[in-house]
Amino acid sequence: MSLKKRKTKTTASSRTTTGSVRIIAGLWRGRKLAVPKLPGLRPTPDRLRETLFNWLMPSLPGAVCLDAFAGSGALGLEAASRGAAQVTLIEQSPILAKQLQQHINHLNPANTTGRELFVHHQNALDYLNQKPATPFDLVFLDPPFHQQLLEKTCTLLEQDGWLKPQAQIYLEMEQELQAVLPTSWPDTWQLHREQSSREIYSCLIQRSTL
Repeated sequence: MSLKKRKTKTTASSRTTTGSVRIIAGLWRGRKLAVPKLPGLRPTPDRLRETLFNWLMPSLPGAVCLDAFAGSGALGLEAASRGAAQVTLIEQSPILAKQLQQHINHLNPANTTGRELFVHHQNALDYLNQKPATPFDLVFLDPPFHQQLLEKTCTLLEQDGWLKPQAQIYLEMEQELQAVLPTSWPDTWQLHREQSSREIYSCLIQRSTL
């Protein structure tokens, strides 16, 4: 009696569903981080990220950082690679939060690199509605587009004591917000640097309470 070979059914879950981002420089230079391909996930392009971290180079060693909409972790983990002492990554997606923790376990086993890295599986606005433990030197804000999250987040950061007096804030947004969002910035925030691509506008803010 002959036996027919069973056909293997291909499902969505069995297909390749990951991409990757690359750490550009520092301790983990060239390391690739697997990133699930999820709707709305939009890692900061390498070109924009490289320019940003060139701006930040003097400020990173020893900095305490927040990556409020961490996603792939490309910003927060790049900061740690380049010398930030502590990085807190906030991510609402359970899939991405789990992936971020796996990256940290791999890059920084048992905190052996001198960096402190923390992942919180949480909504960023809920996190910022808490009482801050330690103010941040540097904050990355790259929320999902078209969800009106930037203005609310900026307000919470400024009003609730999350920022050191000379903190820097990186904002990444859809191009159409370029002309609108600055009118709602806190008075203590001043535009320091900016860059654009076809779809993305990003800028670095310098905070000053003087």
